[in-house]
Amino acid sequence: MKTIVMKFGGAAVATPEHFARIADIIADRSQHFQRVTVVVSAMGDTTNQLIELAKKVNPDPPRREYDMLVTAGERISISLLAMALALKKQEAKSFTGSQSGIITCDRHTEARIIDVKPYRILPSLNQGKVVIVAGFQGVSSAGEITTLGRGGSDTSAVALGVALGASVIEFFKDVPGVFDSDPKKNQAATMFSHLTYEEALNIVKDGSKILHPRCIHLAQKNALPLHVCSFNDNGQKTGTLIQEKERERSPVAFFEDI
Repeated sequence: MKTIVMKFGGAAVATPEHFARIADIIADRSQHFQRVTVVVSAMGDTTNQLIELAKKVNPDPPRREYDMLVTAGERISISLLAMALALKKQEAKSFTGSQSGIITCDRHTEARIIDVKPYRILPSLNQGKVVIVAGFQGVSSAGEITTLGRGGSDTSAVALGVALGASVIEFFKDVPGVFDSDPKKNQAATMFSHLTYEEALNIVKDGSKILHPRCIHLAQKNALPLHVCSFNDNGQKTGTLIQEKERERSPVAFFEDI
């Protein structure tokens, strides 16, 4: 079944009004893909606000409890997006990272994904429902809630794409693609239509925050195409496609090195 994973970051879910726009984009993709999974981040500055709250209570909070607190941000986003889709008569179901089967090592606040077992989300996908997954979080083999650290939500999306056999991962940003410099600061910046994984890695290593290197590395190991586009135009413009030109995808799924 043709499968897509769509990822929306904090800027894309910054306000309640943004969810209606995202729901329209998802409805459009549902016309072209039989299985649609959506990964979302916490709204705007929610994660930073939760971190500040924790430090007001305890300047050095226990890492387990820190993870329990900050994962609430993504849970808010997934439930609100499911509500927005319901308003548009689109069946959807939200899942936390642990419910989605994202298995991590036991390192709190900076866990690495070691496997994805999407048993709970597959029935909903196969019934034609949109599955909405909380990014940035997972569960250790001991059953503890973990967070993935920097780049966590991007990495969640790629890992789910690997496990589900997605044909592409789409990242919806507040810019239309990957540029040679920050288009918000340089009006003469040039957008790339295509990049190899190595070219993309070099760009983000030079300071671009468009994608985290972790998710690019994971996509490269699994030969999984990445498409960076803008949520402002419903992703209709070309955007930037990141993939190798010749390598075929391996039947073996590779996840993160611990």
